[in-house]
Amino acid sequence: MDTGRPGPGSRWVALLRDVAELVRAPAALSVPGDVIAGAAAAGTLNRRTPGLAAASVCLYWAGMAANDWADRELDAVERPERPIPSGRVSPRTALGLAAGLTAAGVGLAAWAGGRRGLATAVPLAATVWAYDVKAKNTAAGPAVMAACRGLDVLLGASTGRAAKAVPAALTVAAHTYTVTALSRREVSGADAKLPVATLAGTVAVAATAAGATRAKGWRAVLPVALAGWYLTHYGRAQARAAAQPDAARVRAAVGSGITGLPTLQGTLAARTGAGVTGLALAALAPLARRLVRRISAT
Repeated sequence: MDTGRPGPGSRWVALLRDVAELVRAPAALSVPGDVIAGAAAAGTLNRRTPGLAAASVCLYWAGMAANDWADRELDAVERPERPIPSGRVSPRTALGLAAGLTAAGVGLAAWAGGRRGLATAVPLAATVWAYDVKAKNTAAGPAVMAACRGLDVLLGASTGRAAKAVPAALTVAAHTYTVTALSRREVSGADAKLPVATLAGTVAVAATAAGATRAKGWRAVLPVALAGWYLTHYGRAQARAAAQPDAARVRAAVGSGITGLPTLQGTLAARTGAGVTGLALAALAPLARRLVRRISAT
């Protein structure tokens, strides 16, 4: 007999969909590449890297859940369709999920990376929470978020000579700064000067990422090709926002910055000579763009 009520299976599917929206699940495709780029730069791309990448994803999702928990009152006004203000996910559930994912991320980092992995994961987790609950709506917000991504790259290098991964970490951090600066205007729209400035930063990031390489032969050309792909994808969206800096164009540029990050990470990996790994990372970008059509990355 059909009672008209959703069964347990349907309720679980709906809950999973709501949680995926809460943590912006597709955007996590931009995360493992941080760790992989860091590991490639440090020369420690090995069996420990997947565990560190999983830790990174957990910490990213924790940050997304904490972000919505901290913004629940603002979202009730600006984004009432989000999971918490719409009533689909309770604030307590979001906070508990953020705390649990943080613990899982730190634990995985310790398991995969030992004491050095733990020593990087703890400040990374602290910086993520600091951004969500304190720094996000301040002038320091973009810099703090950039520090999160930089530390994420160093997490991948934590089992080797992390100093060798500092240039890659700074490159990813610079990209993140541009995305975060734009994201602060994705509801209200921006002055045209902002996307022009971030576009200039993106050109510099692409040029830096495609710089001197350890690779030979076709692998030496690959970083330049991937950097061009990154610049075309993200730069074109910023150029559109500069021409018409309304909320929709700025939000599209933010989404392009998030989904285009795997291409930048692939460039950095390819620059170390890990050409196949770089291509695999860059291939995540089209997949991420497909997924964010269903679940927003911003």
